[in-house]
Amino acid sequence: MLNIRSAKLSDVNALQELYMKHLTQFPPKEEQDIYKWTELLKSLIVDSDYHLLVGEIDNTVVSSVTLVVIRNLTHNLCPYSVIENVVTHADYRNMGYASDMIEVASIIAKDNGCYKIMLMTGSKKESTLRFYEKCGFCMNEKTAFLKKL
Repeated sequence: MLNIRSAKLSDVNALQELYMKHLTQFPPKEEQDIYKWTELLKSLIVDSDYHLLVGEIDNTVVSSVTLVVIRNLTHNLCPYSVIENVVTHADYRNMGYASDMIEVASIIAKDNGCYKIMLMTGSKKESTLRFYEKCGFCMNEKTAFLKKL
């Protein structure tokens, strides 16, 4: 059974491996500095609007999702949220773990008074798009634009 919890500082190595090997398709251009990862993770953990969740099987991090709550001046001042970096270790895919992670993130968004969750994916794979639709996301509600900086 997947144990879902907030990330902690001791997860830094597991998160780095999960992101570098199972989220990105290409290896990083340079060696990733674990000190920089640790310092950033420290700041994310104390940010009440940033929810970095990990899913564990037998005390091993196998999945992660990020939910960010964004305060908002519209919609009766209700915040909205964004989900990013949905990733599951390749050996643990198709077991429902990513769906479970998104469900917990959705509960956190609702508990924070969010009126919507937005999610973008760079994947064009039909199976990935269907997965997000099964999780309750609709690809025809908004038009997304991206500007790389």
